[in-house]
Amino acid sequence: MIYPWQTTAWQQLAAQRHTLPHALLLLGKSGSGRVAFARHLAATLLCEDVQPDFSPCGQCPSCHLLAQNSHPDLCELTPEIPEGDNVARKLLQIKVDAVRELLDFAHLSSHRGGRRVVLLHPAESLNLQAANALLKVLEEPPPQVVFVLVGHNKDTLLPTIKSRCRQFALPAPDAEEALAYLQANHVDNAPALLAFHGGTPLFEHNPATDALRAELLPLLAEPRLLGLLDYAARFDREKLPLATFLDWLGKWLLDIGLAQRQLPPCYYPDAAADLAKLGARTEPMHLFALVERINLLAPYGRHTLNVKMQAEDLLIDYLHFWQHKRSPA
Repeated sequence: MIYPWQTTAWQQLAAQRHTLPHALLLLGKSGSGRVAFARHLAATLLCEDVQPDFSPCGQCPSCHLLAQNSHPDLCELTPEIPEGDNVARKLLQIKVDAVRELLDFAHLSSHRGGRRVVLLHPAESLNLQAANALLKVLEEPPPQVVFVLVGHNKDTLLPTIKSRCRQFALPAPDAEEALAYLQANHVDNAPALLAFHGGTPLFEHNPATDALRAELLPLLAEPRLLGLLDYAARFDREKLPLATFLDWLGKWLLDIGLAQRQLPPCYYPDAAADLAKLGARTEPMHLFALVERINLLAPYGRHTLNVKMQAEDLLIDYLHFWQHKRSPA
């Protein structure tokens, strides 16, 4: 299936059906339905009775095999889930051994006599060795094999991989479409959640995590050292990755930056009054320094850092930022 906001993009792709390349790179925001779009494309490429609108028929043997997740001519490659506890705090990667198995698949004969499809997502999770191994087959692709890569940040991919794929941009829904989708699916507090997730409605909805994030906001509005340290300990007990905390705090700081320019918040609209006060009392220079700290930590958001210590350190820096009041004009 594709989502309503992807209809135009699908029509554009359908217009290229007779000139499709051996490798496509579908680029779209996380939470906008890009993997669903890619799976719909894979189903069409494997379908034995493609419809006039370039959609799968849903009735042929290939479509039935896809519905049962057992089509022998589809290879879907995603990051390997590591064993053990605290999986959320581990960096998920597509590794070279998995790509080598993919290469074996690509050189097999088709079971159904048609195309074979390799679906790989997210493309950013390829480590360097895996990316180089994939590059070899993209340079000399076997006949009747289509590679469909899905990603959101092409700047993190090897230029040589990008150059061997036709890039195709996927849209995110507009605000009305996204809100209507959440309301149709009975998501509570839909406007605030949609704002926090950057306007993309297909986020993982976890009420416990949302509640933990909501506890942070009053502490950021009126920070006190003991309260901040207690919160860092609570966050650590939930075994969430540092990347999650960086995301929450980073979006708050971006909204403060907007408030410093008398602009409305982007990610935390329900906290607009508190953010306006913070914008009036804080210095842009100190804000930039704190944002830079978060940017420097971002690459390590799912590595084996001491999450409690890092969260404490950032919150103490935030307290210092809050205490440095804006100089009188």
